[in-house]
Amino acid sequence: MDANDRNAIADALFEAERTGVQIAIPSVQHPDITMDDAYDIQQGFVSRKQAAGRSIIGWKIGLTSKAMQYALNIDIPDSGVLLDDMAFDHGASIPKGRFIEPRIEAEIAFVMKAPLSGESVTREDVIAATDFVAPSLEILDTRVVRKDATTGQARRVFDTISDNAANAGVVLGVQRHAVDAHDLRWVGAIVSRNGEVEETGLGAGVLNDPVESVVWLARRMALYGQAIEAGHVILSGSFIRPVECPSGSEIHADFGAFGSVDLTFE
Repeated sequence: MDANDRNAIADALFEAERTGVQIAIPSVQHPDITMDDAYDIQQGFVSRKQAAGRSIIGWKIGLTSKAMQYALNIDIPDSGVLLDDMAFDHGASIPKGRFIEPRIEAEIAFVMKAPLSGESVTREDVIAATDFVAPSLEILDTRVVRKDATTGQARRVFDTISDNAANAGVVLGVQRHAVDAHDLRWVGAIVSRNGEVEETGLGAGVLNDPVESVVWLARRMALYGQAIEAGHVILSGSFIRPVECPSGSEIHADFGAFGSVDLTFE
């Protein structure tokens, strides 16, 4: 792909978010798309949002579970950018039409008290730089159609990365914990929609330890000249499958002693 192609897709994604009208799958139009192309498109999409007044508040990590990696035929996680208009309070009600096809995932969020960067970041570095961890929900959305109407091809990892890793929102629970207060591998959640349990999972589903997910992110960002900053929120990756959230969905994520997160879609 050339710069014009990448810029055109970034423009289209920005417009899709504004209008609520999804775009065609980039990898169908550009079969030669690479991971570097996808991250460049993502950066272009985010830059357009920043130019419109948004600011970066953190990062999300996706594809951390083996099940999702196998489903997309990829063996590494991906990442996206959290912006200030994506932050919602625990118990918030999301207006109808705010998102196109919202889904949610349960995750452990890290909130940083110190910068973190470099290709040699260790788990000890992550622990030292973390202010606290908290229960959280990530809101996913897609500015890209899920399946191409002509070919039947589903979105590939390149399409998801281009679309800011399908990132749309973050909700933190009110509970705050020291990063070493719990064995994060055993922190889990029971996620219900309208009173019915939809998904359950444990933190160990995230690269065997959510701390390792943040290590991966810091090292990957170093390759692109980026760094985690103090105050950033890091969504370490979901340990459940995405839960569809059509209008009228009431979501309750019960993390046990770790806390809970509630969210409603009008």
